[in-house]
Amino acid sequence: MDQYIKKILSARVYDVSRETPLDLAPNLTAKTGSQICLKREDLQSVFSFKCRGAYNRIFNLHQMQPELQGVVCASAGNHAQGVALSASKLGLRAIIVMPQTTPEIKVNSVRALGGETVLHGDNYDEAFAHACEIEKETGYPFIHPFNDVDTIAGQGTIGLELCRQQPSPIDAVFLPIGGGGLAAGVSIIMKYLRPEVKIIGVEPDDAASMKASLEAGERVTLSEVGIFADGVAVKCPGDETFRICQDTIDEVITCSVDEMCAAIRDVFEDTRTLMEPAGALSVAGVKKYIEREKIAGGRFIAITSGANVNFDRLRHVTERAVIGEHKEVLLAVTIPEQPGSFRVFCQTLGKRSVTEFNYRRSEKDRAVVFVGVQLSNGLAERVQIVEALDVAGFDVVDLTDDETAKLHVRHMVGGRASDVGDERLFRFQFPERPGALASFLNSMGPDWNITLFHYRNHGAAYGRVLVAMQIPQSDEAGLQAFLDKLGYRYWCEDDNVAYKAFLASAVPEDARV
Repeated sequence: MDQYIKKILSARVYDVSRETPLDLAPNLTAKTGSQICLKREDLQSVFSFKCRGAYNRIFNLHQMQPELQGVVCASAGNHAQGVALSASKLGLRAIIVMPQTTPEIKVNSVRALGGETVLHGDNYDEAFAHACEIEKETGYPFIHPFNDVDTIAGQGTIGLELCRQQPSPIDAVFLPIGGGGLAAGVSIIMKYLRPEVKIIGVEPDDAASMKASLEAGERVTLSEVGIFADGVAVKCPGDETFRICQDTIDEVITCSVDEMCAAIRDVFEDTRTLMEPAGALSVAGVKKYIEREKIAGGRFIAITSGANVNFDRLRHVTERAVIGEHKEVLLAVTIPEQPGSFRVFCQTLGKRSVTEFNYRRSEKDRAVVFVGVQLSNGLAERVQIVEALDVAGFDVVDLTDDETAKLHVRHMVGGRASDVGDERLFRFQFPERPGALASFLNSMGPDWNITLFHYRNHGAAYGRVLVAMQIPQSDEAGLQAFLDKLGYRYWCEDDNVAYKAFLASAVPEDARV
């Protein structure tokens, strides 16, 4: 601990970084009933805190090795920009290996900062392996994004600033966790200077490697992680960051995609700045914590860690933010095909605003509508609506938490195929690169037929695709071999209720909503 404190106090970060402000978030404060302040690391020149740790690491390397000519790293985002800026400041060459799926805006940002980009592989692991080869070829040291003493110390300077900027009592500091560099650095100095302050990490619920590791008492490697908050999509925390966080982190909270989208909107309403999902993660965490603990009058700090967001992602964010704020419910409602039934349905909803309504007659005696309804009283009202429709005699299914319904089905409602048998439905994550679809098609069985396909670009490294194929039951082994060979992350959605309600070619009686 003492060694880290000395390193944080002497960290060299302000050659490329600034002391970012601690700003009150008035709308969030009013909404939660507790004072919430934002530590604005999104205001760094590279729009992320990563320049602190990267520069401290490279500066110290250069001091120890004056003959140093360059550095190498693997990154698809903020760390890449931090390394490129730091190396340029010190007159060093920076080779940045990025996956081929990296959005062009991030590649161009690294090049604008003087970094030499090498596009390799479809994911971070493949880029990392190639960076290690370059390290051996050039002799340039590899700059790790989080698991390094100097990097951790550089991030720890944020904690020093917090203690100066907020001398009043603090209930808790919330920070995002990916590999754990930010969490380790900030928590060390905060626990040294302000031990009474809780340090609460926040992770996506589909990429919570630090939470799993802390609960297990040892580092855990997740088999796969979600891609929405790509800045914290880490399968396993570093050994050094985990060792520190075991002693300094009080709790880890996890948040959903919808909750992160709602937090992005919250920050925008207070600052007019668009956070990346990882950058708003701490805000999602503090909101969830206050609601869970039923706190009023507390004082909390959330570190907004970055704002490197692709503009193309905003469509997806806005769709999901209202759900994350519990301001919309999505329903599949069966309505009898008879005069007056639609009027009864609308009367049951009352004066609530309908945000979406998709309908097509599918059978002579019944219709299933996909409907979104605006909420003014959160989860309680969501339950009330479902119960009211049920009492009125409508069959209703709440689809608000159904990922397939939100990503795909709501954009596809319009009719069923009448002659499709042996249909199997899967969700895939396709890498956003040329040839991904061709690879999929070339791997399919020669006698299989695609009967449904839906894709939307979300501005991320991976696209979300819904595919139905006609696959005979006798070819189950071939299907599994295809999925294994393809190597894309997938989910079987044969039993998905939204699919059965709106898209399946035949709906058995026991599957009707």
